[in-house]
Amino acid sequence: MRIGVLAGEASGDILGARVLEALSRHYDRVIIEGIGGPLMEAQGLRSMFPMERLSVMGFVEPLKRLPELLRIRRTVFEHFRDNPPDLFLGIDSPDFNLRLERKLRECGIKTAHLVSPSVWAWRQGRIKKIKKSVDLMLCLFPFELQIYRDNGVPAEFVGHPLADELPSRVDKVSARQALQLPVHGKLLALLPGSRGGEVRRLAPVMLGAARLLWQQNPQLRFALPAANAAREQELRALLAEQADLPITLISGRSREVMAAADTVLLASGTATLEAALVKRPMVVTYRMAAFSWWLVTRLVKISFAALPNVLAGRSLVPELLQDAATPQATAAAVAPLLSGDASGEQLQAFDQIHQQLKQGYAGKSALALQRLASGDGVSHG
Repeated sequence: MRIGVLAGEASGDILGARVLEALSRHYDRVIIEGIGGPLMEAQGLRSMFPMERLSVMGFVEPLKRLPELLRIRRTVFEHFRDNPPDLFLGIDSPDFNLRLERKLRECGIKTAHLVSPSVWAWRQGRIKKIKKSVDLMLCLFPFELQIYRDNGVPAEFVGHPLADELPSRVDKVSARQALQLPVHGKLLALLPGSRGGEVRRLAPVMLGAARLLWQQNPQLRFALPAANAAREQELRALLAEQADLPITLISGRSREVMAAADTVLLASGTATLEAALVKRPMVVTYRMAAFSWWLVTRLVKISFAALPNVLAGRSLVPELLQDAATPQATAAAVAPLLSGDASGEQLQAFDQIHQQLKQGYAGKSALALQRLASGDGVSHG
């Protein structure tokens, strides 16, 4: 089998490597070409360009790099147009991949896309572009299937790799020992995000809530993971102004910090799913620039921000967004979870979410791609 792949970010490299490994168990020989990172290269990928050249974020940086990005996409397209693979798999990075997939599909090459864009949340018009671009959409979440079925796009729910990776129970004591945190007593994890703007807006709110909770319970302790070196520097400066608070700043290791905690207070994002899968009760908060918030409230078409709420289809996890995200309101939402009075419903639902997402992601994705390559159709599973 000869497969073309393209991943533009480290997360896509992780997702793709697992699928490529599973594919290698179905075929005696798999030839892999395209763009990816070290994990996919370890599975035999011959990367045409360094993946880092595609890893751009924000609004200004992609525009500055646009000529290079267009040149890379044109080179990849021409390579596969002239040397057609059995199929092409675009992994996430929809703004880059969908246009490439459409052009390849117009040349008669079968195309699949792994990780559905958030068409269920905003920019629903993209579904028309997706329909022209892919023969198969591989979805990580079950609720994504319906919108594709309604629009005649073949899709399969393959589950989420985190659900396969994490055990049904993560031991709190072991996590605390690994982080050299006190084994006994209540611990609240604070995760204000990985971007500078997130930390600037959310960390003061979280630290204010932490102080209020500490005043109520002087035995309470806090752990704060820094996503990277830049965030660690910013957080150290903030903590210098809160020197009396019993907070342990930790470099990275956010999953272990969540596992060590009794309750988690975190920014809205993919970390909310991780917290659910390690079975820790949580409160979710988020703040953004005023204009960005105004824009989001007009574009986003769903009722919830936190993935556990989207997956549960109800208000399972407290969400404190924008002006509602005050230290007082946040502390009031966290307090009953720390005491255990309100955590049972969340934990029961987190178990259900884990089982729902535990589908054998890599194997199921590989089988779907195998069916696509052989012309056997899609199971719509």
